[in-house]
Amino acid sequence: MRPAQPKLTPARRQQLLAFVASLGLDPRAAGGPGPDGLAVIEEALSHSSAGLAVNHEQLEFLGDAVLRLAASEFLRQEQPQLPVGRHAALRAQLVSDRWLAQLAEHCQIARVWHLGAMAAGDAAGRATVLAETAEALIGALYLAWGGPRGGLEPVQVWLAPHWRTSLDRYLADPDLHNWKSALQEWSQGQGLGLPHYSCSETSQRHGDPERFSCQVMVSTGAGAAGTAAVAGEGKGPSRRAAEQAAAAAALERLRPAPAA
Repeated sequence: MRPAQPKLTPARRQQLLAFVASLGLDPRAAGGPGPDGLAVIEEALSHSSAGLAVNHEQLEFLGDAVLRLAASEFLRQEQPQLPVGRHAALRAQLVSDRWLAQLAEHCQIARVWHLGAMAAGDAAGRATVLAETAEALIGALYLAWGGPRGGLEPVQVWLAPHWRTSLDRYLADPDLHNWKSALQEWSQGQGLGLPHYSCSETSQRHGDPERFSCQVMVSTGAGAAGTAAVAGEGKGPSRRAAEQAAAAAALERLRPAPAA
């Protein structure tokens, strides 16, 4: 059983109506929840860190599934000629936490969410909270507009314009934000084995965008004749980000540029 939904003051209701309208949706239109059906939106915007009676977690769980379905349908309609494997790779980009955090930032979700003081002060964790809240909002929109009876439509209305912008970039650069996989595929294709990453923490400052430094080593030749050499270096706020930056630098250095 779902917990009782939060009660909204008239001022908060108007704020949520304006926010949902900024997403390109009209709750008053046919099929919408109406001005009195926004409690589920409030639930999505109530992060668990705020300690309220209801929070975003259940809607985030639902939103994860809705997001993947909406992205799959978007790609089927926008790029029907692509093979399934390419669709899967593109969908992974379009539903990633990084993409969701950027979406939430763009839509200014932070202006209307409820967030605990510790989470609000955690700059390093902000992207995670943004992604979680965006996913919960997707689940909330799905439910507010009827769930299996029309709930996917508002999600697609909101997300499709942002996906189209991102899709153009991903199609132009298939390795965007996935440079580690691309480097591994290239090095194995050249018979050079797997790249090796060496990372170190160079700063103790929480939230430092260059907290970690990384080098990636790639063999200089196939088989036993090859020796490992530094192919790329990178920095980032996390080990993963630093590794991705190092892999991107290695690809730029090692892989021939595509013909113009």
